[in-house]
Amino acid sequence: MPLRSMTGFAQVKGQVKELAFNLSIKSVNHRFLDIHFRLPANADALEMNLRRVLKEKLARGHVDVVLSFDQAGAPAVALNKQLVLGYVQAFRAAAVEAGIAAEPDLNAVLRLPGAFDAAMAPAGEDLSPVVLPKLEEALDALNKMRATEGQAMERELRERMAHLLAASAEVRKHREAVLKNYAERLQTRMQEWMANAVEQDRIVQEAALLADRSDIQEEIVRLENHVRHFLALLDATGEVGKKLDFLLQELNREANTLLSKTSGLAGEAMKITEAGLAMKSEIEKAREQVQNIE
Repeated sequence: MPLRSMTGFAQVKGQVKELAFNLSIKSVNHRFLDIHFRLPANADALEMNLRRVLKEKLARGHVDVVLSFDQAGAPAVALNKQLVLGYVQAFRAAAVEAGIAAEPDLNAVLRLPGAFDAAMAPAGEDLSPVVLPKLEEALDALNKMRATEGQAMERELRERMAHLLAASAEVRKHREAVLKNYAERLQTRMQEWMANAVEQDRIVQEAALLADRSDIQEEIVRLENHVRHFLALLDATGEVGKKLDFLLQELNREANTLLSKTSGLAGEAMKITEAGLAMKSEIEKAREQVQNIE
């Protein structure tokens, strides 16, 4: 399966008996697969079948599925008087109880599930054999749109990773300047400690701490390994969005560590700070894209 965006829309038309219907699917990004339906009141069995198919075809995303019938040429719609009048009476009773002057909004009342007689919609057992094939058609169109957007996102992510590797190469080039800067700083510190008769154990501890902070090779290696893993996931199949997001968190951590180790350095070593900030910018731009990958 190619890299896919979680954003897409598809709509198909069909007919069951004498009634035409529209089936639409809209998806946006979400951490998990979150499916919502707007179906006729007598479509409980259909909803279960639709949910099963959607779980097979989609891995992540907030998905809205709407099935609506075209009333043109259909018998006159019957109002569910018991439901509508019951709602209106309850609304007015609540208004009196609260001591406010208010009347129910008829438009809102008529949007209530079951406000119209369900007799205009086909029986539930007639829906699944007709709607499920149309769902497959809609999902094919939806995933085609999601895959097209995914290809564009993949191209941008590869470009971001190339920029990260270029910034890493820039850091490597100036690494010797960092080591030299820390060596000079360590030499100055040791002279101060010896002049002030600081205990030898303290000198050893401070020297070890500065030595540990002096080399950024470990951060560079880890960062480049994360980039290679990221590119390998772009070549993989299946759901990779969460894995890519995790790798970007790790990349950001390495960039932060690199910046903390080189903060306050002067001269040529300042170019590492510039490269580190460029890395963070590229990582953030990549995260904006990865948040929408399935």
